[in-house]
Amino acid sequence: MPLIELPQAVRQLLGLELTADQQAAFDRYMQELVEWNEQRANLTAIIEPLAVEMRHFLDSLSILKIVPMTAGLKVIDVGTGAGFPGLPLRIVTPSIKMALMEATGKKAQFLEHVCTQLKLNNVKVVHARAEDAGQDLAHREQYDLVVARSVAHMPILMEYLLPLCKIGGQIIAMKGESAAAEARLAENAMRILGGRLSRIVPIELPHVAETHYLVLIDKIAATPGRYPRKPGLPSKNPL
Repeated sequence: MPLIELPQAVRQLLGLELTADQQAAFDRYMQELVEWNEQRANLTAIIEPLAVEMRHFLDSLSILKIVPMTAGLKVIDVGTGAGFPGLPLRIVTPSIKMALMEATGKKAQFLEHVCTQLKLNNVKVVHARAEDAGQDLAHREQYDLVVARSVAHMPILMEYLLPLCKIGGQIIAMKGESAAAEARLAENAMRILGGRLSRIVPIELPHVAETHYLVLIDKIAATPGRYPRKPGLPSKNPL
């Protein structure tokens, strides 16, 4: 089934033209998402095609509005679920190096399957919790850009994301209308973990009533070694 509005929406929002191969990749991605969601794993409540295009694909790609994806950029998507925002970003910018972190086994299996079906290179699926990965030298402060969508409240999310980000790198938290309030509540966590709020950018998507927000945070200092704490502690006792 061909895409409905994604190509023109990407053109209007980002000034980009999706190639025929990219459009085919998004179409196959949607097919796999719906099939797995129905038969194997609870991946998303959104399966209507136009809603998938806008609320999953275009929403993910909105990050390109504020961060240039240069060749070789190391990106990690934490709590990626069914691959958002990481996989759409990788489809459109094939020269980046993308890591998809997911703690749930069935979702990680789906990600491996989709990457194989779409023949995507420069993508690795990391089956791990953020608290563990943040203490693993293979991941700790290794990424230029760390992104997350609908994962946790901002004070908790900072302890998941900032330990993975290089000094001089950036964090993007994708949020709804609570973005500004959550960012204020997360100021202490940012300070402790080496981050500083840069800006909050509103994003308007076609066929989506509510405004989405990209919260951009700069990594300005090393994260102290004791963070992230053991799995579960960040959510039980946020900084």
